[in-house]
Amino acid sequence: MKKIIISTLAVSALFFTAGCNTDFDTDVKDIVVTKGDADFTTYVSIGNSLTSGYRDNALYIDGQNESYPNIIAGQMRLAGGGSFTQPLMADNNGGLIFLGSVIQAPKLVIQSFVNGAPNIAPIAATPTTDLLNKVTGNINNFGVPGAKSYHLVAPGYGNLAGVVAGTANPYFVRFSSSATTTVVDDAANRNPTFFSYWIGNNDVLGYATSGGTGVNRLGNTNPATYASNDISDPTVVAGSIKAGLDKLKAKGATKGVIANIPYVTTIPFFTTVPYNPLTPTALGANLAALNTNLYGPLKQALTALGAGSRINLLSSTTANPVLIKDVALTNLSAQLTAALTPSLGAQTAAAFGQIYGQARQTTSEDYIILSTRAVIGTTATGAPSSINVYGISYPLENQHVLSKAEAALVKTATDSYNTAIKGLADSYGLAFVDANAKMFELNGQSGISFDGVRYTAKFITGGTFSLDGVHLTGRGYAIIANEFIKAINLKYKSTLPQVDANKYSGVTFP
Repeated sequence: MKKIIISTLAVSALFFTAGCNTDFDTDVKDIVVTKGDADFTTYVSIGNSLTSGYRDNALYIDGQNESYPNIIAGQMRLAGGGSFTQPLMADNNGGLIFLGSVIQAPKLVIQSFVNGAPNIAPIAATPTTDLLNKVTGNINNFGVPGAKSYHLVAPGYGNLAGVVAGTANPYFVRFSSSATTTVVDDAANRNPTFFSYWIGNNDVLGYATSGGTGVNRLGNTNPATYASNDISDPTVVAGSIKAGLDKLKAKGATKGVIANIPYVTTIPFFTTVPYNPLTPTALGANLAALNTNLYGPLKQALTALGAGSRINLLSSTTANPVLIKDVALTNLSAQLTAALTPSLGAQTAAAFGQIYGQARQTTSEDYIILSTRAVIGTTATGAPSSINVYGISYPLENQHVLSKAEAALVKTATDSYNTAIKGLADSYGLAFVDANAKMFELNGQSGISFDGVRYTAKFITGGTFSLDGVHLTGRGYAIIANEFIKAINLKYKSTLPQVDANKYSGVTFP
């Protein structure tokens, strides 16, 4: 067997490697590949977009071919594993059409660089994957983009008639065996000898990426009442995963691997834009005027109301936070209006009170989402012309920032999910992947290293995440595949070799 570390000098030149943790650097050419106590003859993978190979905000062929289950299946074939079939899209642009209309946009690409920053936008192409062209035959990858834990065991999730109503998932519609089946039932009916199960990310992700505009459904165990941007009740998540495992077990599938959920706040979608992106240089001559005409009066009035910590004067020497509307704050609109009326006049004071009643500056415990980068500094529609610059003189609305309080709700839910997932892994005797720990490692300053190439969770330059800031590149999926392989080998005494992440694709530059 060949050594698994393969040098890629062209890639390694792009990354600084000192101080990194090394995932593998051992020559394994003399190790015989064995299946151990496992049987890899028929492997199925169950999950969401991460399982499907989704990347760059789309599902497309090259991404699917570098999905972590497909990578794992390739190593399983060295130990008697069979073929692994995926419901491939029609092209490498991604996106979906239904009845002549585009219902899912194609993938993101870097179109150019502006002042050194990438200009990212959908590729100029029309999707060719038609929802009505059903994928038939045996499928092994049951990763469904957008699926939450309870969707995998929900009858009708692949029903074409439910696409318009929003009760069905178009990606599952493409390959579901019937209008009434479930994702797990179709997977179980393949009579798998081995499975992977990774679900739960979307049960908090929609809430987080929407800036906490959804509802925390703690205590509500009826998913039929949930919106797409709600946090799922932990009991629902645990119960749904257990129901899926029971369906697999009933078909004789008792050996597999299950993974926990990374904290969403460790991914580039939440870590790329700093909480304090307003530099003195960028603010220029406006800085002094803002302090005199806006920040100063607000600070004085709020201090008198016992809320002076909400606003501080802009600094001329260090980076400054942005203004946001925090819906969790007590609304001081009326009090602020009254306090400002003597100095600003009734009309202007009323406008200030309405706009800044729940305003504050961001702190290091808030997360400005990736898409907000394009909003900061733009004109707020309908705002008074003198105070209409988003994030600077006009507060960013709730959907643009995941606040400290909202992030805490996400973390609490994720911790509950992960406790349940580990318990299920133990009670069902499954291999367990601590994906959360791996993401912490990637998000660390040193990251990890493969044969001299450094990988981190930094947007674009880290090599791990694709252009949507949420999903992985081929190299990122290879890193995850190796975590699954390690867990499988540990549990089932197999010797599946890890893959060299450097062999897979990263971000494509123009």
